[in-house]
Amino acid sequence: MNKNKEIEFVGLLEQHQNVLHKICKLYASDLDTHKDLFQEMVIQLWRSYPTFKGDSKFTTWAYRVALNTAISLYRGKKRKITTVDWDNSLQNICYEEYDPAQEEKLKTLYGAVRQLNDIEKALVYMYLEDKDYTEISETLGISEVNARVKMNRIKTKLKSMINQNGGY
Repeated sequence: MNKNKEIEFVGLLEQHQNVLHKICKLYASDLDTHKDLFQEMVIQLWRSYPTFKGDSKFTTWAYRVALNTAISLYRGKKRKITTVDWDNSLQNICYEEYDPAQEEKLKTLYGAVRQLNDIEKALVYMYLEDKDYTEISETLGISEVNARVKMNRIKTKLKSMINQNGGY
């Protein structure tokens, strides 16, 4: 990858790294796992960046890669993240610590969301990020109608889970 593309990637990643942190928050149960998953997502984005053609927004593409990384790492019984060495240029990315206190108000919701399956988690996450159903369906590879129906069912399911468990 040429130097300009590398600089472009690092800039976009720094600008949109909260996308990755929020996905990590949904799929990681502790800070070490959060950091490992974040690193793995960055590696996968870095490896895939040469194929990014700009047909969609960077964030849409990043959501897809990051969600697929999280889902594939946590599917089934595979819970351990294996990491790989990464290019020294990626070490220049300024990592911002994720502040769990800032998300305290969402603790109840995250507790319930963690009980959902992988696709439901991804859908909820994108919905909470105010993504429209077109972008959600594009990212998840489902129809807009299917995304809407699933989201309505998930809302009902979450309400029930929160009410049943006394607010987590």
